[in-house]
Amino acid sequence: MRFDKLDLNLLVALDALLAERNISRAAEKLFLSQSAMSSALGRLRDYFGDELLVPVRRRMELTPRALSLQAPVRDILVRIRATIAAQPGFDPTQPGRLFNIIASDYSLDTVMPAMNALAASQGSLSSFRFHPVLTSPARALESGDADLLMIPQPYLSPDHPSEPLMTEEFVCVVWRGSRHAREGLTRESYMDAGHVVMVAVEHGAQGYESRFMERSGVERRIAVATYSFASMPKLVLGTPYIATVHRRLAQRMARRLPLTVLPSPVEIPVMQLMMQWHEFRSRDPGLVWLRERMHEAVARLDAEGLDGF
Repeated sequence: MRFDKLDLNLLVALDALLAERNISRAAEKLFLSQSAMSSALGRLRDYFGDELLVPVRRRMELTPRALSLQAPVRDILVRIRATIAAQPGFDPTQPGRLFNIIASDYSLDTVMPAMNALAASQGSLSSFRFHPVLTSPARALESGDADLLMIPQPYLSPDHPSEPLMTEEFVCVVWRGSRHAREGLTRESYMDAGHVVMVAVEHGAQGYESRFMERSGVERRIAVATYSFASMPKLVLGTPYIATVHRRLAQRMARRLPLTVLPSPVEIPVMQLMMQWHEFRSRDPGLVWLRERMHEAVARLDAEGLDGF
């Protein structure tokens, strides 16, 4: 099919080339031969009157024209998939649907085991692939690389719909053999202590509570910085350090490890964990089903006090 003299099948090839910046990888992504992808690139170069990909040292780089095409082309393809390729119904007991979900390891350690068990108990044959939180998670929605985001409310994009999944409080976790476990925490002892914090390895972003502390002018002495929320409680073991973490995560870890959970002497606003999806996917019956399972999983977690997961 052609539109304005452009073979629309070439849009898929162009999208792969712009994303991979490599002819061989783009060909593999579309299950084409390298020669077929090279031919497609040649036709695209003729149509746009631009090289699109040019060799720089030992790799290919996008030309300015190619960079300007990247987002619009992906947006067109996302719209097509959402409006034309989307199935009118969804049966979770049938195989073939893959959900790509961006979520922190906090969500993976708390909500996702419950959701996974729930989906399996209902006979779901859908697959789930989890990805780490990115610098700009909304871009993954817009590129079609993610079906659902699970992120705190401040990080939402204003361009796509969202709904709350759960609220989360923050508490302090200390080693059961520490002075803090025996004496409790005051604001003074909290400020004097060494702290375990999370800093994302990919983009250096802080956790929700660290972001609040910094904006409120609360200065903590950082003893240990880790790249995962789930590791924070473990890193206080055998030390006088403090980890300020999500309440559900703290309760889960305290059931497994010699930890004591204490109220935070620094008042931190509750975090609202949200789900967000692309505006063109609101009527996707598969995503509606997935969001319903997420809500059901959180309800089960809270009803059972995290036991069994």
